[in-house]
Amino acid sequence: MSENRQDTGPGWVDPDEAPELDDHFFEHGEVRDGERLVRAATDTMARRGRPRLDVSARRKAVSLRLSPSVLEHFRQSGPGWQSRISEILEKHVAASGE
Repeated sequence: MSENRQDTGPGWVDPDEAPELDDHFFEHGEVRDGERLVRAATDTMARRGRPRLDVSARRKAVSLRLSPSVLEHFRQSGPGWQSRISEILEKHVAASGE
């Protein structure tokens, strides 16, 4: 039986492939004094994907027991069935005035 090879870390990186250090790098880059962070980097990387929601707006993961007929009904409606259940419950809460 063969053994898994140990991770030897990153391979050799050609120093000629390093990005050019321009004014933007020095204006927005991270400044450190040894291990101490003097100034955090700003505007250096674009965030991809959806913006993060406020903590109060995030959904919570819960376990919910539903009758088989209700579950089957929503699952047959296709992808996004969990969101549709959430929308119906939100409408009910709004209609009840709570």
